[in-house]
Amino acid sequence: MEPDYIIEETEPPGSRYRGHRFEQKLSPENVFPSKTAKEILKPARGPGFFISPEIRKFKRHYYKGVTDAEWNDWHWQIRHRIASAPDLERIIEISADESEALSHQTGRFPFQITPYYASLLDPVDPHHPLRRTVVPVTAEEFHSAGEEDDPLGEEAESPVPGIVHRYPDRVLFLVSDLCSTYCRYCTRSRLVGRTHCQGSIQERIAGGIKYIAANRQIRDVLVSGGDPLMFSDERLEWILVNLRRIPHVEVIRIGTKTPAVLPQRITANLVRMLRRYNPLWMSLHFTHPEELTDETNQACERLADAGIPLQSQTVLLSGINDSAAVMMELFHKLVKIRVRPYYLYQCDPISGSSHFRTPVATGISIIKDLRGYTSGFAVPLYVIDTPGGGGKVPVMPEYVMGHEGNTILLKNYEGKIYRYEDNPGLSKAICEKPQE
Repeated sequence: MEPDYIIEETEPPGSRYRGHRFEQKLSPENVFPSKTAKEILKPARGPGFFISPEIRKFKRHYYKGVTDAEWNDWHWQIRHRIASAPDLERIIEISADESEALSHQTGRFPFQITPYYASLLDPVDPHHPLRRTVVPVTAEEFHSAGEEDDPLGEEAESPVPGIVHRYPDRVLFLVSDLCSTYCRYCTRSRLVGRTHCQGSIQERIAGGIKYIAANRQIRDVLVSGGDPLMFSDERLEWILVNLRRIPHVEVIRIGTKTPAVLPQRITANLVRMLRRYNPLWMSLHFTHPEELTDETNQACERLADAGIPLQSQTVLLSGINDSAAVMMELFHKLVKIRVRPYYLYQCDPISGSSHFRTPVATGISIIKDLRGYTSGFAVPLYVIDTPGGGGKVPVMPEYVMGHEGNTILLKNYEGKIYRYEDNPGLSKAICEKPQE
């Protein structure tokens, strides 16, 4: 039997707790005398995936005859995606609005959901948060002022196909046009899922690598798409190998929503391959706490155990996650599985997105309600990716209230005012110090 990849040679000789990590040779019973080792230590799971009880119930009802091995095979999940109204009607009660929107999908932004993610949708309520993010509605057909297909001006800053070079030392490398599940608020809905874009994908990747290699100021590459984890292990590794061969590329990041919508993709083999290319970071896309199932948690734990830093990106969406309570629950669940909340995005003004976008004041209020009431590392940076290619601009509550002479007035999370004695003379002296 293949050994569990998360077991390392850190357990004491003769340990009774085979398959658990120990950082020091102490018995759990000695450290926590009131608890048993079984209560303290989470058993290390094998290289395959388990199925949580709620999802097993769904599988048993709607996918009779499908074995656990098939369900946990990410290729099976891809082949059996829900991609039409009849497919969806088999598992949920489609509303009249959803039905009308689905009838207009030909030639538009695609509709596809993995069976796994479909198991998380409320079968009755069309206003269920996760359901709203993946099932089309007719509001997508209305375009309001300021909306564009490419609101961030990525195409204007694309020197070669697949590369967006907006910041001096880093690039966005769009290697894939496909996702396992399509979010209705996707910034790149103009590009993803378009089968006519697939013919030259390998040429596009090769051209992007050539551009990165020729520009020595690029030290950070964000590999995104679409979703890069839609590639096979071998194809993804080809990209990583070629990026790692470029001397000036210091950091590689992978942007993906896979752990949330297709956790079965995070196999032991994939993780073993990824850890060979550290320093490698992953930016994971999470929308709502209901996405953090046992399966998703296991996928994130596998990546974290491989030494891959994980950070999350969340889009602020009206009626889905636009409250401090929902956000706090999401961020607390993320840090428990070693995912650092990184960005909270104002929803980009893509065409047909007005029903998703909140006022900016909502995002500021959420950050204000989180700051001081939870750990600082559990509070992401709220940003607007400015239309037209201006890049990300942080938007923060007002904490600096003004000055009284050399004293800065600061407001804390409780609204109390505190005074900090600044030293402008020292600052000036440092700035004016002659260069040696």
